[in-house]
Amino acid sequence: MNANGTFEITMNAEPPYDVVEGVSLGRVSFDKRFSGPLDATSKVDMIGARTPVDGSAGYVAIERVTGTLDGRQGTFVLQHSGVMTRGERTLSVTVVPDSGTGGLKGLSGRMDIQIVEGKHHYVFEFELAV
Repeated sequence: MNANGTFEITMNAEPPYDVVEGVSLGRVSFDKRFSGPLDATSKVDMIGARTPVDGSAGYVAIERVTGTLDGRQGTFVLQHSGVMTRGERTLSVTVVPDSGTGGLKGLSGRMDIQIVEGKHHYVFEFELAV
């Protein structure tokens, strides 16, 4: 199954906690609001690395999503792993196995995130156990 929609974010960045030769490590938390077939909110905790090379960075994050997907209510956890190499991105956002609760128990899948003209879009390919 596929769910396509948009989301808005509120970012809360902390100052870098470690910097060596221009490579900084930092923490950021996000609050998200999903619209569309995924009608939900989420909390994201991210750790990232920025380099002095424009467009090169990496991050890992854990995100708990709470809401309704395909008419079923519950929670699930997404695991993010992202790398940018001079502007070329590689991103993996995957449902943590067996993290679904309530009506989303048994959820599995992957999410793709795109930013188009400043607006965040998601494409969520998922399966729900019956």
